[in-house]
Amino acid sequence: MKKALVLTNGLYTTSDAKTAHGLVRGSERFLIAGVIDNASTANKDAGEILDGVHRNIPLFADLATSIIAVPDADNLIIGVATVGGKLPVEMLVIIKEAISKGLSIVNGLHDYLTDHADLVELAQQNNITLTDIRKPKKREDLHFFTGDIFNIKTPIVAVIGMDCAMGKRTTARMLMQACAKENIKAEMIYTGQTGWLQGSQYGFVFDSTLNDFVSGELEHAILSCNKEISPDIILLEGQSALRNPSGPCGLELLISGNAKHVVLLFAPKRIYFDNEAHWGKIPSVESEIAIIEQFGAKVIALAMNTEGCSNEEAYAIQASMESTLNIPVLLPIQSGVSKMVPLLKKLIS
Repeated sequence: MKKALVLTNGLYTTSDAKTAHGLVRGSERFLIAGVIDNASTANKDAGEILDGVHRNIPLFADLATSIIAVPDADNLIIGVATVGGKLPVEMLVIIKEAISKGLSIVNGLHDYLTDHADLVELAQQNNITLTDIRKPKKREDLHFFTGDIFNIKTPIVAVIGMDCAMGKRTTARMLMQACAKENIKAEMIYTGQTGWLQGSQYGFVFDSTLNDFVSGELEHAILSCNKEISPDIILLEGQSALRNPSGPCGLELLISGNAKHVVLLFAPKRIYFDNEAHWGKIPSVESEIAIIEQFGAKVIALAMNTEGCSNEEAYAIQASMESTLNIPVLLPIQSGVSKMVPLLKKLIS
């Protein structure tokens, strides 16, 4: 794995840094050696700030400090997912400096590095690479839906959420890791840039794919995974939410991805979609379950994003919802996802 620094530039403690958060939690593609944020978080451990787990990944105040501490870093990864995928102007200044120091840049935003002529020229001068993960594939590299997905016997589980930034990818990875501990061969199909950055082998970037080919790319990723590595179970990383008006998404996983089982994430303290009151209130969990069931899938578990909850509140909500809905409710950060393993075993038995 190539050694990388992650750039958040003051956003590490916000949900905009969810790409950085995922990389801090783990990657099989890059060795994360540090996060460049600002003076307020400098000299702290990125894992401890994120979820209280020490991961020996330091936070740095600026690029210069990070390069001194990690002189053998190969890459600088843009660790934020901004609204509309625009590269912040202040980050462009840091990116130019990083290129001049010999760091290749990996970018998951819609604002492509290769569209900036000055960055391309500077990269050529310093013999480094610019990687735009979200750059759309060429038409000849896209796949159209075939229907072969309906011949797959491997259980397919979609991990979807009631809103954006709920922890869908993190929960899916945790389920995959929990399965591995029990000798269950699970694989996650990534659908966003962070999944690729974390090392997932199969998938595509949903929101940079032409709409006509979303179903085909999803199907192709699942079919390729199933054929090439024969997993016991396939997990699909969800995007956005079924009813988030800024980017409704999820039914594709149930219909085109043929996922018959769902782990649904919710945040009991979040009232509005993306915390934007004018976007509307997030509906009830019960109503979301009802919609999912109308499409022939079954919600086999809930997973709770506990933002704004004390531990006592989280455990109380967990107990209440398990009693009311009669399905497991996971607290991935507080207690992991191992209680799901027996259910997943039943799917493959």
